[in-house]
Amino acid sequence: MKKATVSMLIAMTVFGTVGIFVRGIPLPSATIAFARGVLGVAVLLCVMALTGKRLDKGSIRQNLPLLLLSGAAIGGNWILLFEAYRHTTVAVATVCYYLAPMFLILASPLLGERLTGKKLGLSALALVGMVFVSGVLQGGEFNLKGIALGVGAAVLYGSVMFMNKKLGAISAYDKTVVQLSAAAVVILPYCLLTRGFALEQMTPVSYLLLAVVGIVHTGLAYWLYFGALGRLSSQSAAILSYLDPVVAILLSAVVLRETMGWQEAVGAALILGSALCSELSGKKVAKKG
Repeated sequence: MKKATVSMLIAMTVFGTVGIFVRGIPLPSATIAFARGVLGVAVLLCVMALTGKRLDKGSIRQNLPLLLLSGAAIGGNWILLFEAYRHTTVAVATVCYYLAPMFLILASPLLGERLTGKKLGLSALALVGMVFVSGVLQGGEFNLKGIALGVGAAVLYGSVMFMNKKLGAISAYDKTVVQLSAAAVVILPYCLLTRGFALEQMTPVSYLLLAVVGIVHTGLAYWLYFGALGRLSSQSAAILSYLDPVVAILLSAVVLRETMGWQEAVGAALILGSALCSELSGKKVAKKG
């Protein structure tokens, strides 16, 4: 398994654990998102300082428009997703949100990649698995505003993946620092115009949880994610991104003792099977080439 695939798997696994930590943080979602951006940038700059790395101003300047645009999309993506959770169920919002990889696969010809029937079929299978994992088939309420917000978040998420594929030569450090900084800048006015930062109920434990979310789930995870994204095909990256919700479902059952029914188990198998088949088919193509 190539290094980029391993990095993506680690990033998706880390992303899948964020819900357990966020549950213990008594802050508005937008405040947590803003803290993610700020802490993520801070930890990356510290790592760069400790390892003697410096920001490549030349590559940043060359890619600045796309970096700022994709960073703003990350911030907008977080806000729309959090708002979707407010207007509809988490299950429905999640299904809408994970249309993003499908959008990326459909746009892959614009990146010079061939859209094969097998890749499209595996993506559709993974999406079916996502429907099972979400629990939507077990019943739930549908709110058009919530669905629209979820789809909007998916469009922004897909655009982030697409724009990262269009970036020129730039390191994962430079890319992540600028994008997370832009995301924090976008989220800040949203925080100020809604509920503010609301830090009154924070405890030492919740501050620790917030630090983990910012440092591990944002700084380190996005560094791995963006680094891998530039070395994977759009289709493989899209399929692998479905591992995030699978990890979240599994951990909710194991750690939080939430029931995992047969539908969630079937969905997890479909998603993991699609990801594995996608990677195996990619290796066969590479060997033939």
